[in-house]
Amino acid sequence: MLITLLGTGTSSGVPLIGCECDVCRSMDFRDKRLRSSIHIAIEGRSFVIDTGPDFRQQMLRLDLKQLDAVLFTHEHKDHTAGLDEVRAFNFRSGQDMPIYGRLPVLKQLEREFAYIFAETKYPGIPRVTPIEIDNESFEVLGIRFTPIDVLHHKLPVFGFRVGDFTYLTDLNFIEEQELEKVYGTKVLVLDALQRQPHISHFTLDQAIALANQIGAPRTYFTHISHKLGLHREVEKELPDHIRLGYDGLRIQL
Repeated sequence: MLITLLGTGTSSGVPLIGCECDVCRSMDFRDKRLRSSIHIAIEGRSFVIDTGPDFRQQMLRLDLKQLDAVLFTHEHKDHTAGLDEVRAFNFRSGQDMPIYGRLPVLKQLEREFAYIFAETKYPGIPRVTPIEIDNESFEVLGIRFTPIDVLHHKLPVFGFRVGDFTYLTDLNFIEEQELEKVYGTKVLVLDALQRQPHISHFTLDQAIALANQIGAPRTYFTHISHKLGLHREVEKELPDHIRLGYDGLRIQL
């Protein structure tokens, strides 16, 4: 399995217009973050989790030729706004794109992309097949995904575990029964927004504490705000088994 971090930022993590902070002015490529998303290549299959506003740029940068399905963590625009761009994969494969999400996510997509779901299809629009998921394991083309139910303030969000890999973004609370699904994972990608307390995201200290509790041999932080600080400086503060993620990072399992 090969995991690629397509984006490790948030809407306040990408370089901000007019911002003069050190991170936004940094020339270090690791400080240039697109919206959070990952690609999973496993057993000849290709999956993306979330299609944010930067989805097209991420696909071009990865030079991805095959995409078999999209999974959504939740309905916020920084994780869904790029759905229209799946049309390129419709053209390549000649098939509809399966999209997986809990029912409120699919309903939100149907409202925001009404033309995709309209009864009368305009030529050339994206073609998708929405598939509802709940908090039970499911298979996509023979690959098993296990949803992990977390809270983003009061909004339910799904993380996902695939084999020995777990992805948890946009959260600040997880129940112990859901943590049981994560224990034993070998690689963890985890939300760590900033140093200051936040209503719906883990702080750096909270993320370190949870990563230590889970005990994965390798943890990478994602959904990073420019407020966290420069990549090279933050990395000096982290335990050896925890690193900051960066756009384009590839993780082999």
